[in-house]
Amino acid sequence: TVLTAEAAVAIALLFKTPVRKLAMLGLDRLKRGRGPVMVRTVAATVLVVLASSVHSMNKIRGRAAGELDGAGAGTLTPTDQVLLARHLLEASLMGYSLFLALVIDRLHNYIREVRGLKRNLEAASKLNKTLDEAKLIGSSDESKTYQKDIASLNEEIKKMKRQLKEKANEAKDAEAKALAAQKQSEGLMIEYNHLVEDNKHLHDQLESADLTVSRSDGKKNT
Repeated sequence: TVLTAEAAVAIALLFKTPVRKLAMLGLDRLKRGRGPVMVRTVAATVLVVLASSVHSMNKIRGRAAGELDGAGAGTLTPTDQVLLARHLLEASLMGYSLFLALVIDRLHNYIREVRGLKRNLEAASKLNKTLDEAKLIGSSDESKTYQKDIASLNEEIKKMKRQLKEKANEAKDAEAKALAAQKQSEGLMIEYNHLVEDNKHLHDQLESADLTVSRSDGKKNT
């Protein structure tokens, strides 16, 4: 009965079925409180009885080896044969039960670890998804701010281009005015030179006229 129950629990833990959930709940409750102490006590008792059965089998075989028949081979009495078979059956049952109990304990621990890893993986995936969404939101906000900055910079660039164009037009006007003033000054210089020459010419004529008048006065006096 014990071996059948343990085998059923082990098989239930191997496959993912609703029965596994029930088996896991039962094992979880068994390992709470005083459950582990009771299980260890029972396992230790079974192990002691197993050792006693093995010792009894060795003792029976040793006694049979000491009693040799005429052919030189040890024989067992019917009582020893029954006792040996009983101890062998008990030892086998106890050994298998302890082995299955160990398998069930390991399966239970592995399933719990796998569930914990799955929970951690789901939590990590959710956290990663949240971080990705936050990054996307942050990047969109940053892109909006960058777009605003770029738009303001474009407006400033356009304004500076307009100002530069106005300054270039003003520079062209000033250059044209300077050229006109230069031409006007050149014309004035030419007129001034003509006036100087005319003034000199008139001055020469006046001097020649004065000389002529003085000469004529001298002749009259003589």
